[in-house]
Amino acid sequence: MDKILQIQDAMNRRTFLQRSAAGLGLAALAAIFGEEGFAAAPAHPGKRPVFGGLPGLPHFPAKAKRVIYLFQSGAPSQIELFDPKPQLAKFRGQELPASVRNGQRLTGMTSGQASFPVANSVFGFAQHGKSGMWLSELLPHTAEIADELCLIRSMYTDAINHDPAITFFQTGSQLAGRPSIGAWLSYGLGTENRDLPAFVVLTSKGSGRKDDQPLYDRLWGSGFLPTQHQGVKFRNAGDPVLYLSDPDGEDRTTRREMLDELGQLNKGRQAAVGDPEIATRIAQYELAFRMQSSVPELTNISKEPQHILDMYGPDVHRPGSYAANCLLARRLSERGVRFVQLFHMGWDHHGNLPNAIRAQCQDTDQPSAALIQDLKQRGLLDDTLIVWGGEFGRTVYSQGTLTATDYGRDHHPRCFSLYLTGAGIRRGMTLGETDDYCYNITKDPVGVHDLHATMLHLLGVDHTRLTFRFQGRDFRLTDVAGELVKPIMA
Repeated sequence: MDKILQIQDAMNRRTFLQRSAAGLGLAALAAIFGEEGFAAAPAHPGKRPVFGGLPGLPHFPAKAKRVIYLFQSGAPSQIELFDPKPQLAKFRGQELPASVRNGQRLTGMTSGQASFPVANSVFGFAQHGKSGMWLSELLPHTAEIADELCLIRSMYTDAINHDPAITFFQTGSQLAGRPSIGAWLSYGLGTENRDLPAFVVLTSKGSGRKDDQPLYDRLWGSGFLPTQHQGVKFRNAGDPVLYLSDPDGEDRTTRREMLDELGQLNKGRQAAVGDPEIATRIAQYELAFRMQSSVPELTNISKEPQHILDMYGPDVHRPGSYAANCLLARRLSERGVRFVQLFHMGWDHHGNLPNAIRAQCQDTDQPSAALIQDLKQRGLLDDTLIVWGGEFGRTVYSQGTLTATDYGRDHHPRCFSLYLTGAGIRRGMTLGETDDYCYNITKDPVGVHDLHATMLHLLGVDHTRLTFRFQGRDFRLTDVAGELVKPIMA
């Protein structure tokens, strides 16, 4: 009778579907047992070995090996930072012309305003570097590395509110549930360090607005990919990852023996039912064990030279600050972590913008520039891609009351700015133009799918070929869109 029940169980629909996914489970196990018979992505001569990843990737020689994404959550104002419009001073307080707005939608926060007065920036701009890049006085440290940057002034997005806009930038869809870009890269390219996650997330709260838009763990989730590819969020206080220490009274040898026995049980279950999440569980247990040694060393900055710490600014000694996270991003990247994402909150400036954005720039300007300089002097900038930007831009008209010293700006998806640098990026250039009111793009528009396609290309991935079949459809990060932004590629 027991044998009959076993056969029936093997034939039922759920088990059949699980068995059909067994290949995914084997792929997950490759991250652990790659050197013991499972295929891993081939390592290039003279470079680090690659653990996990899909056979055949990268599709072509990659310019970049890793990414650091400095995501400015809340949406920085391009008018204050990157896109100078000095002619707006003569229109200050006047109504935004209907011909400029052209009936474009507004958020619920300003749709009821009776007036849409133009607000020019109160901050000055100047040209910097051999490239003559225009940057705000709020970014003096970024100005020093202007010739390292590629500034895109013609970004646009389809989303007008924060949650769908951030979700779109992270996953290629405004609807929650898709894999994040870091998860796609972990899935496709694997990792160069089996003792650390392929995808690490760091968060910090800005000085400009303490009660800014929240962040959700799904922004770095794996969606329908095996869950081992989701981002690992490091905490801002205490141990960066929970349970780094062994329980009281248990030594490392005993811990290792327990995990070995548990692994055997899980592998037996994996062989019986083919559930890929069992393989993920095994992989995560093993990674957690190795992280007990690798993470304390990673986060200990006591051996960093003083001049390096000084580069990042005084906040570098405060765990969880943007400066500390920028230094940690460098340390993660030089250890082979594939994708490091920093989320810095506090950029949602519907009011009190001049004071708030000044505080945000004090948080981020020096550490961002220091990270780029630090990577460059270590020879890491040549194969690391850096992206800095938020989820959309800000309106030229004031939200709320416009005064001589104060104003706010609403969400603006039609045009905004973002910069990149590092591997495969043409540096010291500015791409794209906006109209006199910084309201519409007039040259070289770049969409979110285009940015994703270009990032993947620099990592050696054809964005149309990195797919995953789910619910009868092949999904990809760029959905059914995405064109390479060729002018910015070196």
